[in-house]
Amino acid sequence: MINGKKIVVVLPAYNAALTLKRTYDEIPFDIVDEVVLVDDCSKDNTVEVAKSIGIHHVISHEKNKGYGGNQKTCYDKALSIGADIVIMLHPDYQYTPKLIHSMSYAIANELYPAMFGSRILGKGALKGGMPMYKYIFNRFLTLSQNILINQKLSEYHTGYRAFSKDILTTINYHANSDDFVFDNQMISQIFYAGFEIGEITCPTKYFPEASSINFRRSMKYGMGVLGTSFTHFFNKIGLAKSDIYKTKK
Repeated sequence: MINGKKIVVVLPAYNAALTLKRTYDEIPFDIVDEVVLVDDCSKDNTVEVAKSIGIHHVISHEKNKGYGGNQKTCYDKALSIGADIVIMLHPDYQYTPKLIHSMSYAIANELYPAMFGSRILGKGALKGGMPMYKYIFNRFLTLSQNILINQKLSEYHTGYRAFSKDILTTINYHANSDDFVFDNQMISQIFYAGFEIGEITCPTKYFPEASSINFRRSMKYGMGVLGTSFTHFFNKIGLAKSDIYKTKK
């Protein structure tokens, strides 16, 4: 805990058996209270590895629900066990758990209600091996999103995120897609609801075991991202009314 706030790390997992232990071993348990792993019908022994290394909250989807669907289960479980701060960390070891301290303290001390680990601040992305086409794609989408949403994030596409309980109990993340565009819909909801997002420089690693989507899926994701940004823009100026912006409170 920090300042009496319970910290829960959630791991949305799919075929993460080879990297899960390396990720778990770097989680700072001096402040982290609980770890939740949601396995999205992996084809390897992710669940067995999770239980063997001591993760108590292991949930297995009977069928693959997609990246967004996995996160919905993660956040639901974290809230059900009393989380005040939720860290979403990929178990493929692409992002270092060593930033959990910094991200958690920023939220616990009420500097920001959400913190993102940015691969773009500094030179983390290309230095870590991000393919050039993905870097260019990232920069184009982020520029477009900042213009349409009227924000100044360095990156909308990082998978390393921390949220306060207030955010997760306000935005209706269940209304979002079960696919990869879930992440960007969630950012749109956060800003639409009036919350701010802080960022911290995050080194990243690209290697064979790290998860990544192919070019075709990347293109589909990009179109979804732009669609989300236009939806946000049109809702803000009153020309549309989307259910994803209906809050729980």
